[in-house]
Amino acid sequence: MLWRNTSSRYGHISILLHWIAALTVYGMFALGLWMVTLGYYNIWYHRAPEIHKAIGVLFFAILIFRVVWRFISPPPPPLKSYSTLTRVSATLAHIALYVILFAILISGYLISTAEGHSISVFGWFSVPAIVSGLTDQADIAGDVHLYLAWAVVALSALHGLAALKHHFIDGDNTLKRMLGRNAVSYTHLTLPTICSV
Repeated sequence: MLWRNTSSRYGHISILLHWIAALTVYGMFALGLWMVTLGYYNIWYHRAPEIHKAIGVLFFAILIFRVVWRFISPPPPPLKSYSTLTRVSATLAHIALYVILFAILISGYLISTAEGHSISVFGWFSVPAIVSGLTDQADIAGDVHLYLAWAVVALSALHGLAALKHHFIDGDNTLKRMLGRNAVSYTHLTLPTICSV
């Protein structure tokens, strides 16, 4: 089994982290939309937010590991068929995805700890409320959380459409590499590689 990335494909750890992130983003987005429709006397009115917060804490840890993994196992360079515009826009889009995801998770933390309560992660451990009591903390963080959630869903959807475009229209190996298959044509990337997945 190929754990680390090579010059022609992503390893299983990078692939797993990528798809965990994708499923978590869309799952959390759907859960968030559902939560706001619940009435006070609904059995899930308090349970759903607790699940949402716990998953958010775990996802934060996974996201940090994913960034660290970029340095441990650099991703394969882009294909030679990519134009300069494609390389630059892909890198900027990936940087934006990381920044937005971290901002969403931090704003979620600020919502949850606004009144000084810690966050319980499925009863395994708790994350303390280091920042609390700021003026309108929950409201401001809530607005940021909401708008950035829509932004990351839109941007990740464009990311997915771009991968499909590369696969079905350009006929290259972009999507295949993230599915664990070899790519035969590549070149070295001159832009930062931290956000190339």
